[in-house]
Amino acid sequence: MSRTKVVPLPVMGRHNINAYLLLSRRPVIVDAGTPGSGRKIYEQVAAHGVDPADVSLIVITHGHIDHFGSAAELHRLTGAPVAGHIADLGPYRTGRAREPYLPTGPMGRLMARNENLHVQVEPFEPDVLVTGETGLEDFGIAARIMPTPGHTAGSISVLTDQGDLVAGDLIANSLFGLVRGRPANPPFHDDPLHNLASLRKMLALNPTSLHVGHGTPLEPDRVRRWADREHQRLTRLEAAGRLPARTENNTA
Repeated sequence: MSRTKVVPLPVMGRHNINAYLLLSRRPVIVDAGTPGSGRKIYEQVAAHGVDPADVSLIVITHGHIDHFGSAAELHRLTGAPVAGHIADLGPYRTGRAREPYLPTGPMGRLMARNENLHVQVEPFEPDVLVTGETGLEDFGIAARIMPTPGHTAGSISVLTDQGDLVAGDLIANSLFGLVRGRPANPPFHDDPLHNLASLRKMLALNPTSLHVGHGTPLEPDRVRRWADREHQRLTRLEAAGRLPARTENNTA
């Protein structure tokens, strides 16, 4: 099977919110952006010389509306089935992210006040329900869906056989993608320690690059150093009883 090319599809700004086009024997889209961005993604796919009707699969990395907001629209436009993890089925079926959002820092606390994060979007029912590691060869691409829970319970990433990791919000660029190449938490995590464990699990597979939902690609060794510092920070917060994580009591 031919080498997979990872092409960013900007949804907001140049790098603030990204979807991705994976080009191999057949094209695959990863993430569907904010509500109302389906047509924009569709047109970018076509601009790369791909007939959107040839898209074999749309993979949604997790149940936040900047990633699944246009999943139903993009499904209608392309006719491609949509894949999502069973643990985020609630948001997909209701069109609402689990609330309250749990900020990872000042940026998240500021963004949590944005009313656009709390709207209901068009729901969808995944055609491919992910429950574990899932090969994508049947969809024309040498890659695997990898469960990477923590950001949300049903967060997933896509790892190509060449080592490109399309990581959703497992990690981000600093300031919601504004500071290129600097690893940082995205604005929210449901379970920071679980997310960090998922990140380290993916890093142990020696990816060549991390393609993220917010910002430009990240270099793995720089992410490893960041992850070591983040482990120390989270350990201190946990010891002080100040580490937020989603529980049954704070799940809307």
